[in-house]
Amino acid sequence: MERYVFSILVANRFGVLTRVSSMFTRRGFNIDTLTVGETESPEFSRITISMRGDEYSRTQIIKQLSKMHDVKQVQVMERDETVTRELLLIKIKNDSKTRQDILAAVDVFRSKIVDYSPDALCIEITGESSKINAFIELVKPFGIMEICRTGIVALERGSHCLNSDTAHK
Repeated sequence: MERYVFSILVANRFGVLTRVSSMFTRRGFNIDTLTVGETESPEFSRITISMRGDEYSRTQIIKQLSKMHDVKQVQVMERDETVTRELLLIKIKNDSKTRQDILAAVDVFRSKIVDYSPDALCIEITGESSKINAFIELVKPFGIMEICRTGIVALERGSHCLNSDTAHK
């Protein structure tokens, strides 16, 4: 199974996200990650969805999304031509015995502590999914208290854009 990342430019209206995500459910496709936010134009939102599937699944998703009224553009983000990032907020147990090891991990992964208390550290880290996963594995022995992780956000490298100027639907 291949991992696909779709960038979908949609009208920024009530219910559009529900209709897009429901289409995946109706077709029996599982969404691994989903992020959505307003674009440079308040009229549009950009939905980024990652999923695992085969070429048939990929083709069906593109066809079904393209038929939807509020969907303006659909693009499959090719791995070698795309910058992807995730954000992780992670709360780790903090004590005097492990603090220096945790601080070293924070430094090596170029993350930062965003909240500090005598018994917990909240750490922010951004990067590719593999970096996020590696950080989680490294800090597991210290005691993970809580994790909050965004989905993937992605932009194509170079000057090509998925934006409202090219949305003609």
